[in-house]
Amino acid sequence: LFEAEPFAPIATLPPAGEVRRGRGFAVGYKNVGFSFGFPERCEAEIHLHGDPDDETPTSADIYHGGAEVGQGSHQAFRQMTAAATGVPIADVRGHFSDTAHPASDSGSVSASRMTFMAGNSILGAAEEAEKAWREGDRPAIGTFRYTPPPTDTLDPVTGEGQPNFCYGYMAQAVEVSVDTGTGHIRVDRVTSTHDVGRAINPSLVRGQIEGAVVQAHGYVLSENLVVTDGRIQNPRLSGYLIPGIGDIPKHVESVILELADPRGPWGARGMAEMPYITYAPAVIAAVHDATGVWFNEFPLTPSRVLAGLLKR
Repeated sequence: LFEAEPFAPIATLPPAGEVRRGRGFAVGYKNVGFSFGFPERCEAEIHLHGDPDDETPTSADIYHGGAEVGQGSHQAFRQMTAAATGVPIADVRGHFSDTAHPASDSGSVSASRMTFMAGNSILGAAEEAEKAWREGDRPAIGTFRYTPPPTDTLDPVTGEGQPNFCYGYMAQAVEVSVDTGTGHIRVDRVTSTHDVGRAINPSLVRGQIEGAVVQAHGYVLSENLVVTDGRIQNPRLSGYLIPGIGDIPKHVESVILELADPRGPWGARGMAEMPYITYAPAVIAAVHDATGVWFNEFPLTPSRVLAGLLKR
């Protein structure tokens, strides 16, 4: 066995090509919350507990309808409640996503809105609860519905208007390696910079950035939903390629900027979707820097990259 001839080369495999490297960047901004006149609101209720003679509460309960879908919102709600009431976070109990509770209307967990909207509703509820505490109520209960500044549609003639009440800002730079023989693209490094106003929980912010970068990585390089006559042609994960651990960028650097939003709770603004938005144009710009070819559609699968290189 050990003296057997080595495997013969497989003629169908493309030859190894020259690896070219490039850099690209993109900047952008996105709305936080609902837009164009859509009604916005978010509710919270806080209960402060302690003895009648206590000057300050010893524990708190936060009731909020916002759902946890992996972004760490419930932890952030408890942190904001602790900051708003002065109660240590270890003594803040969370009661979340219970539609049986009166203060359950949080609005949807979408539009990068939860930190901004929930934080403002928690601040309002804390103020009401503290007022009840000073009046001697035990427990002291505060309920608040936050409504942001109104928005409207753009004027069809002038283009003017107030479509959003808050924006998030981002900039991304990427470094790529492109194998011109196989069409394979490897993203070696990503620097993702975001103005979040105030990072309520920096670890959660960094996790959100890294997760969005990985999601966008599949969007621009491999995830290709094929639909013909209204029918999905690749309904299985063997044909719809989500990036694995070996496919994602080798290094992601998350840079957090904190330029306070005047309307945000503690200056915070939403950022959840922002890292996703600029990744595709940054990668496409980097591929152009490496190869001299602009691509106007994606995902940048190896076959699509090779076809573009052949048109040079």
